[in-house]
Amino acid sequence: MPVSVPTPVPAHAPAHGQPPDSPAAAALPASDLRSGPQALAAAAPASFSSARLRLERPRAAHAEAVRESVNASLAGLRFVHWAQQAFALDDARRFCEADAERVAAGECLIYFAFERASGRFVGNLDLHSFDHAVPSCQIGYVGDTRLAGRGLMREAALALIDLGFGLGLQRIEARCDLRNERSIHFAQTLGLQYEGLMRGAARDPQGQLCDEVLLARLRGDARPA
Repeated sequence: MPVSVPTPVPAHAPAHGQPPDSPAAAALPASDLRSGPQALAAAAPASFSSARLRLERPRAAHAEAVRESVNASLAGLRFVHWAQQAFALDDARRFCEADAERVAAGECLIYFAFERASGRFVGNLDLHSFDHAVPSCQIGYVGDTRLAGRGLMREAALALIDLGFGLGLQRIEARCDLRNERSIHFAQTLGLQYEGLMRGAARDPQGQLCDEVLLARLRGDARPA
């Protein structure tokens, strides 16, 4: 479902609607979140699991799985800036290494989702564009289109949102191209509410000015089933 990416139990009670078996992470007080991205990245787990999935931080060893998934899904990724042409294995390796570097630098949290039963790559998800004064961020998600309809990307995205709120975030947004109806619907299935239209807010992968829909979920909002 394209857009445009288990450690200690939290020391605080789960957010409203958050299930007891949501991804564990070291809870951060708001003051630490506002101190900068490194604190958030350090508190997030390297990997965690949901009912059917395992989510792992990117590394070079994931390159072949990413290459195969992107190339098979290319026709459905018209709104994804980095997926406008097929990946060679070296391209995929550089992509994974760059993602790992961004996580290490505290720019964002990125996870690759794999089906636990088969080991198959499901997609990549991230929390990015942090505003540590709130604290808030945006969520991104790009899934293998061959697995659409099984609810795997939704499960992965809900788990990542649980993790973000478990780390102390107060607001998680999605910003979707107005034409990307699938992405907007997907965000709504995660409990993100429509907040408005931002006109001429971004450039699409073809360089054209486009309108974006803003959706968001707050920490206190009910978690969808």
